Amino acid sequence: MNDATNWHLSEEIRTSAGVVMAGRAGEGPSLVLAHGWPWSSWSWHRLIPELSRKFRVHWYDMPGYGQSAKSADQRTSLDIQGKIFAEMLDHWQLERPSVVAHDFGGATTLRAHLLHGCDFEKYVLMNVVALSPWGSEFFDHVGRHVEAFVGLPPHIHRAVVDAYIGSALVNEIGAEARAALADPWLTEEGRGSFYRQFAQADEAYTNEIEPLYDDLRCPVKILWGEDDPWIPIDRGRALHAAIPQSTFETLPNAGHLPQLEVPDLVLAKLGAFL
Repeated sequence: MNDATNWHLSEEIRTSAGVVMAGRAGEGPSLVLAHGWPWSSWSWHRLIPELSRKFRVHWYDMPGYGQSAKSADQRTSLDIQGKIFAEMLDHWQLERPSVVAHDFGGATTLRAHLLHGCDFEKYVLMNVVALSPWGSEFFDHVGRHVEAFVGLPPHIHRAVVDAYIGSALVNEIGAEARAALADPWLTEEGRGSFYRQFAQADEAYTNEIEPLYDDLRCPVKILWGEDDPWIPIDRGRALHAAIPQSTFETLPNAGHLPQLEVPDLVLAKLGAFL
């Protein structure tokens, strides 16, 4: 399950928000994976080998994340990410893929579906940002003091990133996995992009679409790590109530990153639904 050989970023795609790095693997019906914050498409690497046995799996690093472009004047807020998701589907010529979204990937793909006309065959929302309020006290604090954090010495910034990633987990995922999640944020451009994500976060981007959740045009499965330290499971239940056609299942002994913490369980749930 730790085999990352199917995960790669071999496609360089020019979008309206800068260069995006992407990859594809497998044969079969189309499936798109949408990562969240502060992650990258690498967060799916434990699922891709098995998913690519049955699906043509597509993934990408969102603008400002992973190996995609990061520039000081770049806007990478959720309104932009929703538009870029629609651009990626156009680039891949996908008219009705199934979609699995995590964290900010939830709001990103919900905006693509509800505001930009993207149709999905089946739709999985896992520990997603979709309802206000969202963001921890630390998240809000950094957003108000971005300039002070951008100036942190590299070794202190590294500690901040590692602690932030660790705060999402209730299971150990291994030193290599934690390092791979952190690495994109440890370069000079990555450090700037890391803190810009806090500054550009705005609940207006979910408030805009919350009234539309009963208009979703496809079957929806909501999966939630029972012990998520970032977005408590009650938020998952509230989202289920807001989407009448959705089904809801919990993931026992999982935190905010089920795809890395309990990949076998996530694969079983995805296989049953997709």
